[in-house]
Amino acid sequence: MHTNSKKNNTFSNLAANIPSSVVVFLVALPLCLGVALASNAPLFSGIIAGVCGGIIVGILSGSQLSVSGPAAGLTAIVASAIITLQSFEAFLVVVVLAGIMQVILGFVKAGVIGDYIPNSVIKGMLAAIGLILIINQVPQLLGDKSALPANDEESVAATGNIFVNFFRSFGHITPTALLIGIICLVFHFVWEKLVAGKKGFIKLVPAPLLIVFTGVGLNALFTSTGLMPALTENYLVHIPTAGSASEFVSFFTSPDWSAIQNAQVWVLAITIALVASLESLLSLEAIDDMDPYQRASPTNRELKAQGIGNIVSGLIGGIPVTSVIVRSSANVNAGAKTKMSAILHGVLLLSSVAFIPFLLNMIPKTALAAVLIFTGYKLAKPALFRLYYKKGWDQFLPFVITIAAILATDLLKGVIIGIGVGLFFAFRSNIRKAVFVVKDEYRYLFRLRKDVSFLNKAIIKQNLENVTDGARVIIDARRADYIDKDIVEVIEDFIIHAPLKNIDVQLETSGFIDHGFSHKILANDNRDGHLRRTYTKVITSIRQKSIPESQPELSNLASHSQ
Repeated sequence: MHTNSKKNNTFSNLAANIPSSVVVFLVALPLCLGVALASNAPLFSGIIAGVCGGIIVGILSGSQLSVSGPAAGLTAIVASAIITLQSFEAFLVVVVLAGIMQVILGFVKAGVIGDYIPNSVIKGMLAAIGLILIINQVPQLLGDKSALPANDEESVAATGNIFVNFFRSFGHITPTALLIGIICLVFHFVWEKLVAGKKGFIKLVPAPLLIVFTGVGLNALFTSTGLMPALTENYLVHIPTAGSASEFVSFFTSPDWSAIQNAQVWVLAITIALVASLESLLSLEAIDDMDPYQRASPTNRELKAQGIGNIVSGLIGGIPVTSVIVRSSANVNAGAKTKMSAILHGVLLLSSVAFIPFLLNMIPKTALAAVLIFTGYKLAKPALFRLYYKKGWDQFLPFVITIAAILATDLLKGVIIGIGVGLFFAFRSNIRKAVFVVKDEYRYLFRLRKDVSFLNKAIIKQNLENVTDGARVIIDARRADYIDKDIVEVIEDFIIHAPLKNIDVQLETSGFIDHGFSHKILANDNRDGHLRRTYTKVITSIRQKSIPESQPELSNLASHSQ
C-alpha cells in the first residue's frame, strides 16, 4: 500500500507540476531574453542561464517551489563587467569563479548572511536596480538605433554612461519601435490592474507572454499592411538557428581562461557571488512564505545549488543565475507542488531554442524593453518611497542613500555604503535607548538599560556633569545586562566627587549581575532582592580622610552633606 500510495502521489504531483511548468516557461522565456538584452550579453546566453537555473539548480536545490534563472538584479553588474573586460568569454570566467565562491559560502554555512543586511538597504538595492532597468531600457523602447547592436557580438562592446545614453536616445527615436513599445508598456499596466484581486484562469495568464504576443502581432500588422515601417534585423531578437545537432552544440561558448590572471575578474567574481547569493536567499525566504505547505528551504544547500548552477552556466556560455521572485511566484500561483515544475520549465526553455528559434526571432526588442521597464517600476514604485519616508529618517535615509550610492558608483559599493549608514543609525539608536535620563527640578533619574557600551560614555558623562548643586541623583542599573568598564569608571568618579557639590547619589543594581562597581564605593543594604546603595556616609568618610587639614571649608562641606 505504501508503494501504491507513493506512485499515486507522484502522478498527482505531475498533474499539478506539468501545467505550472508551462506557465513558468512562458513567463521565463521573455525574461531570459530581456535580462540578457539589458546585460549587454548575447541573447542566447540568457536562455542558457534559464536552462541551467531550471534543470541544474532545480535538481540540486532543497526548495520545492523556487525557480532560478537570469535575474534583473544582476543586469547592472553584468553589463558593467562585460564592458570592463571587453570580452564575453572573459566574463564567463567571472561567472564560473562566482559559482565556486557560492559553493564555498554554502560549505562554510553562510546562508544566514541575508539576516545581517538591514531591510532598508535591501529594499534600496532593489529600488536602485529597478531605476537602472528603467534608465537602461528607455533607449531600447524608443528604438534608438545607436543603442541597438547589429549582432550579439557587438553587444559586448557596448559602452557609455547609462544616463548619457538615456538622454541621447531621445534624439534617435524610431517611430515604429516607440509605438510598439508604448502600447506594450501601457497594456502591461492595464493588465496588472485588470487581474488584481481576480482568481481563476486569468490570474495564471503570464503578462510578459501577452506583451511579447502584442509586440509580435503589431509588427506583423505593420509588415502586412504597410501602415508603418516594420521592425527588422537588429530591432528584433536574434537567436542563432541550427541546421543540425552539431551546429546547435557549437552555439555554446567556452570561457577564456587566460583572463583568470586579471585582478578585475576576481573582484567582479566576488561582487557577483555576494549579490547573487543575497538575492537568492531573499527570494528563497519570500517563496517559503508563499508556500501553501510552509516548507522551509535549507539556505546553505541553496547556496551550493546556485553555485553549481553558475559554474555550469559559465562553462557553457550563460550569464549568472539566481533564485528569482517573478518566476517563483508564478510557479506558486500556477499550483506547483514540487521542484519538478522548475526542472520541466528548464527543459522547455532548452527545447524552444533547439526547435523553434525562428519564432523567438520575431520578437521586437522594444517589447522586451517594455517588460523590463515594468519590472523596474515594480521594484522602484513611488509607493515604496512613501512607505519608507513614513517609517522615519532612520529607515528612509539608508534606503535613499543606498539608491543614490548605487546609481553613482556600482551595486557592491552602494550596498556597502548603505550598510554603513544603517549601522550608524543602529549605533545611534542603541546610544539613545541604552541611557534614559529624567529630570524633575532637583531630582535626576539615570536609568541604564540592556547593553551600555563605551559609545554611551560621552552622553552619560555630559549629563552627569550637568547635574546642578544640591540635587538628588538616582542611577538605576538594575535593567542593564552589561555595563562597559569605562561607564563604571565614569559613574564611580561622579559618585566620589558628588559631595563637593552637595549632590546625594543613590545607585541601584541587580543582585544577580556584577557590573564591576568597586566594593569600596558600595554599601551593603539589601532591599527587595536588589542592592540599594546610598553613598553619602561612605563618600564623606573617604573625602574626609583625603582632605588636608589646611582646607577646612571642604571638610565642612563633607560634614554638611552627611
